[in-house]
Amino acid sequence: MNLHLLRSFLTVVKTQNYSRAAELLFVSQSAVSKAVRELEHQLGLPLLERGGGDGKAQRGVVLTEHGRAVFEHARAIFALERAASEDVRDRLELRQGRLRIGASTTVAAYWLPRSLAAFVRRHPALELELVVGNTDEISRALIDCRIDVGYVEGEVEDARVAATLWRTEPLRVVASADAEATPGLGQRAGAAALAAQTWLLREPGSGTRQAAQAWFEAQGFAPARSIEVGSNEAIARAVAAGAGIALLPEPVVADLLAMGRLRAIAPIGRADATRPLYRLELVNRPQAPALRAFLALDAQAIAARSGQRKPGAR
Repeated sequence: MNLHLLRSFLTVVKTQNYSRAAELLFVSQSAVSKAVRELEHQLGLPLLERGGGDGKAQRGVVLTEHGRAVFEHARAIFALERAASEDVRDRLELRQGRLRIGASTTVAAYWLPRSLAAFVRRHPALELELVVGNTDEISRALIDCRIDVGYVEGEVEDARVAATLWRTEPLRVVASADAEATPGLGQRAGAAALAAQTWLLREPGSGTRQAAQAWFEAQGFAPARSIEVGSNEAIARAVAAGAGIALLPEPVVADLLAMGRLRAIAPIGRADATRPLYRLELVNRPQAPALRAFLALDAQAIAARSGQRKPGAR
């Protein structure tokens, strides 16, 4: 069914006048008449009564039985079109819609909250969902289109995913404040002393695990013993209790260091460890208006945080 012809028919019936219908459609009256006749020809059904079979002059436009049925369908079709247009406009103007963000654990807990809070305050009508998982889980959710954007700590090697450097996160080697829990480990430590310790590590697929393994290689040692724990916060508290040592993001351990439950270990001859954090998006997937709005607010939050740091401050 040709929707252009159907729209002409609907407008004629609603206005009860070919001339008025032509004005609303910005075409000539003859074009409207032709469109209605062509629709009847395509459907093989008479839609309008012509000629006043009872001998009385007809006023306006009179529908046949077939015409009434087609008219009801046409009203439903174009009502749906209006609803779709209004929905799209609302989404463009951020009056409705949904944003689904995926983030690895540390990013979700320490780096995104400020941006999320700003987004919720700015766009209260939008639905927001935060999916938390390790780097592998977040990248799979993005590829499966279960989230719109991902923020992760590890590298993702998939041609379908575009990874953009988002920010750089400092890492700290930490041990229990109780020196007896880590014999032979001072405030500064070489590779041999570090290798002799029990290391608490995240599970495979975690960005924190990737960062730790890369750091071990750069230091030139492998831990003599390691324990796998599925949460950075759990690792930090296990280290404070004396279970071993760990390389963790600075935001995770900042409070425990300030409370004196952890102590920082400075590796001899090595600069402070850092790792990149990435924003993930699907290649060639257009950004929805809600995502563009979030990215703008997030950029503002990053700029504000950077402006609060004084030159030379850690």
